[in-house]
Amino acid sequence: MKRIHLLSPRLANQIAAGEVVERPANIIKELVENSLDAGAQRIEIDVEQGGIKLLRIRDDGHGIPKDDLPLALSRHATSKITTLDDLEAVHSLGFRGEALASISSVSRLTLTSATAAEKDESDSESGQAWQVEVEGREMSASVKPAAHPKGTTLEVRDLFFNTPARRKFLRTEKTEFNHVDEYFKRLALSRYDVAFSLRHNQKVIHSLRPAIRNIDKEKRVAALLGTKFIDAALHVDAEAAGLGLTGWVGLPTFSRSQADMQYFFVNGRVVRDRLVAHAIKQAYRDVLYHGRQPAFVLYLTVDPALVDVNVHPTKHEVRFRDGRLVHDYLFRTLHKALADVRPDNQVAPTSLQGSGVLSEGATVGASGLTSPALMANSQQPVTGIQAGEFAGQERMSLLPGRHPLTGQPTNQYSAQNQNGSLNSGNVQEHLNAYQSLSQPLNVEERIDPETGEIVAVTVEHDVPPLGFAVAQLHGIYILSQNAHGLVVVDMHAAHERITYERLKIAVDNQNVQSQPLLVPITLSVSEGEADAADQFADEFARFGVILQRAAPESIMIRQIPVILQQAEVERLITDMLADLMQHGSSDRIQAHRNEILGTMACHGSVRANRKLTLPEMNGLLRDMEETERSGQCNHGRPTWTQMSMSDLDKLFLRGR
Repeated sequence: MKRIHLLSPRLANQIAAGEVVERPANIIKELVENSLDAGAQRIEIDVEQGGIKLLRIRDDGHGIPKDDLPLALSRHATSKITTLDDLEAVHSLGFRGEALASISSVSRLTLTSATAAEKDESDSESGQAWQVEVEGREMSASVKPAAHPKGTTLEVRDLFFNTPARRKFLRTEKTEFNHVDEYFKRLALSRYDVAFSLRHNQKVIHSLRPAIRNIDKEKRVAALLGTKFIDAALHVDAEAAGLGLTGWVGLPTFSRSQADMQYFFVNGRVVRDRLVAHAIKQAYRDVLYHGRQPAFVLYLTVDPALVDVNVHPTKHEVRFRDGRLVHDYLFRTLHKALADVRPDNQVAPTSLQGSGVLSEGATVGASGLTSPALMANSQQPVTGIQAGEFAGQERMSLLPGRHPLTGQPTNQYSAQNQNGSLNSGNVQEHLNAYQSLSQPLNVEERIDPETGEIVAVTVEHDVPPLGFAVAQLHGIYILSQNAHGLVVVDMHAAHERITYERLKIAVDNQNVQSQPLLVPITLSVSEGEADAADQFADEFARFGVILQRAAPESIMIRQIPVILQQAEVERLITDMLADLMQHGSSDRIQAHRNEILGTMACHGSVRANRKLTLPEMNGLLRDMEETERSGQCNHGRPTWTQMSMSDLDKLFLRGR
């Protein structure tokens, strides 16, 4: 029979390394977090062969004194917490004190550090650099002098050289570096005030300067996640109930097939929490296409005493003391931010003034271009379209038998009289109408009261974000012209969203109408679920559901909302109990209600191939500008898209 004995320090550390060190990226995370806790303002990371051969992290933090260097490589040795009170309100990223010991047990680790020289310090070693290494079965530390500026450098070579079984589980160099790069992004997004650099095989991958202003922060996000994300993101900045939420959330149109662009930080620590994921998923539920994932970079600020970070060995998970409060706060904040998105947020209302049309007093030629004298006075160089290489595309009505500008009925197509001869009046009207096409929309001819001459003056007209309808395409799309170019609207999807939002408002303004069941439904549940039904009885009653406990493991459904008569009530109640037990809240009934309202909106909206008049099309555009979430239909599909004049010019190679 084997006897109980103490493990050697190296073996104990190697076992602990199994929790902390899975691959080189985990080492990057642990060591960079130590640098940030040390007050570093610049962190440099060098990687070779995906981090398997070499990982080097250098910082300019406050350094480690000589006497503390051997302790730094010992298990459960840290400067970040002292008492249980410190553990219950952790302010630092690291606190366990086992990362360096675990890393040094499965690699060749060298730690070099120097503190700032103290003028009043009698110790002659103050400010001098020292280097420490561990070796042998007992992992005894040896300290020797070194040359190093203020700060700390850690070199980790030959990862898992002494544990071949662990080394076999490492992937290719490219895969391991991709993990390193992902962890680097998380760390760089956690602290904008710190400069970061990353080199792989002597090649610079990232070089990020400190970002203090909001515009500089956006540049860092764009450098790490791409400009497409920051261009399609909403900035969030909210505070309530002792909680603060800042960051960026991607518009529903910028969704991902995988959850690979989701970064959530709690007090500067990146976490992946099911409660947080559930709240964000709920906020996007009405606007995200089925199966797609949202993109976001969000920062939650909360009292450290109200969050427990000592849950997971790698500190990826946290536990909130009041999870329901955090869940509801995240959901309501993001739900409101997404609901407030209107077309005018994405296409700013623009006056025709300054959009390439004439100002007051400018002369108008037959081609609609400004006079050469006016262009000569322009401070910017005149090339391309402005120089007259190509005439600009003018606005005109596409409706036959209507004035090309006003859309009013004309006799353009009845220029011949009954005898077949041309009517000079109709011809003149026809010519005048098309001659007016050469003038921009906001230029009108008026009589000068002093000279009595007709002059062209500019009249300001505010163009709505979605512009004005000009035509309907195949009974499906509305073509609209705004100050930026062409807007294409899916009229069924747009009207479906408008109808859906109006139905939700109408239902919310009424009390939930419920009806007692003639024969109550008995539901067999666990004792924990039955206790949850008693605990959250008021929550169920708010949605029109009345439950009664019939036995320790049985509940009775006595009353349900009228709108859910045809629903699978037993499954719905079971899912609600699961949500309430896990997240402290549930929106199953509301989601099911919205699904029914969505079906009603879909069948009650304008169908394809229905001809709309210009006033009807413009009325739909104005309703879209006033409706929440009008950028997507109930199923998450986009309802409209914008093509700028430059986009259209590229299609026809104009200006080249």
